[in-house]
Amino acid sequence: MKEAAGEANMTVITIILIGVIAAVAIPLITSLMSNTAERACCTEAGGEWSGGACQSTALFDQNSYNTCVANANAD
Repeated sequence: MKEAAGEANMTVITIILIGVIAAVAIPLITSLMSNTAERACCTEAGGEWSGGACQSTALFDQNSYNTCVANANAD
């Protein structure tokens, strides 16, 4: 009987750990994906990603960048 109780406890602990890991990983992955999309949109619009933001260059198209970011965040 003790073995069955111990196995049940391990199952509960495993389920809780999976939940905790998912709760931490999902927002982290979502943030990374959003940041990557913004960097790609910046480059595609002719800008340069620097200091955590898109810096305009001579060929930068702000409207193209804004549209790309809006479409990336809509998905």
